[in-house]
Amino acid sequence: MRGPDALGTLPSPSDLTRAVLDRCAAAGFERSGIATPEPSAYQRELHEWLEAGKQGTMAWLAEHLHVRTDPGRLLRGSRAIVMVAARYAGRGDADAATPEGHGRIARYARGSDYHRAFKKRLHAICDELREAHPGHECRAFTDIEPMPERELAARAGIGWIGKHTLVIEPRLGSWLALGGFATTLPLEAPPEQRTVPDHCGTCTRCIDACPTGCITPYSVDASRCISYLTIERREAIASDVQGRVGNWLFGCDVCQEVCPHNSVRGGDAGGSLGIPEVAGERRTLGLLDVLGWTPEDRTAALPNSVIKRATLLTLKRNAIVVIGNQLARRRDEGLVGRVRAIAADPDEPMLLRETAAGVLARLRVEAASSPIDRTRSDGHRSGK
Repeated sequence: MRGPDALGTLPSPSDLTRAVLDRCAAAGFERSGIATPEPSAYQRELHEWLEAGKQGTMAWLAEHLHVRTDPGRLLRGSRAIVMVAARYAGRGDADAATPEGHGRIARYARGSDYHRAFKKRLHAICDELREAHPGHECRAFTDIEPMPERELAARAGIGWIGKHTLVIEPRLGSWLALGGFATTLPLEAPPEQRTVPDHCGTCTRCIDACPTGCITPYSVDASRCISYLTIERREAIASDVQGRVGNWLFGCDVCQEVCPHNSVRGGDAGGSLGIPEVAGERRTLGLLDVLGWTPEDRTAALPNSVIKRATLLTLKRNAIVVIGNQLARRRDEGLVGRVRAIAADPDEPMLLRETAAGVLARLRVEAASSPIDRTRSDGHRSGK
């Protein structure tokens, strides 16, 4: 991508754009496109969503709104935003039944942290562009930065925003991670780039299947979403919601699992992943293993994993909730005993004790009971 510096003549916008998009493809990004940096078309909806408290405890979503609603402000003098996408799972990727004593992990968190994988590649592209075109600047981002990535991806022709609010690429589906970079270079949408029409139609599968009912068409109440509850929420999960968490230890994929645009069509699962390290085989974690982790164990068990976004205390809370849900289906005295021990242990954090006590209450088991003071089968009380 070497070319004249800013004092000379740049390649034509079309040639420069083609070189940039080719470089994105060479880096493993399966889709890329050019978005214009004008303000968001959804500013009113965002403000209403925040005012309704649907962000839950994610206070940072109300920060840097000047950038979140006007992406051109990420980089002074931006003339274009390059958006990229890569899959972390293939179409038709189905999970087997979750083994008893294990908790499920959302697909995007099963491999290496995609933020790092994306940033490494995007920074390399930005460095090459700066070197090739002195005087011009680029700034990369993933969803860590306050950018309206889904809107920009739709603007760049990568896909449409589905009713579950995730970007759906017509051929690849919605198992996509997004990123990009703003640049002062005069890039323009290539002739083949088109806005992708909304193909959700009358389908409501994601809305109907959501365990907590947090999805309405094109909007999600994050404060009720299982992904939020198991990752971002640090407090207790309400007892009337715990049963809906099911086997999810970290995140949730239900709305995407039921989406028809993620099913295999004619045996086409989209081919191999462009950035394979973001996928992984860590589909579950042992619940008792998680409950026994020290901070060092967590670090060793989750190298380069986005699962570390959830604190150790949060993961242990989630493990207790999932154990309770599994016990509701099939009683296991060993697991009941472990939950009872946590509820009664004054050295356990209050969050874990309260969660364990709530699970026991749901199972109609008294946290303080023991084999010598429980009601005998003959109806007599043992003990004092």
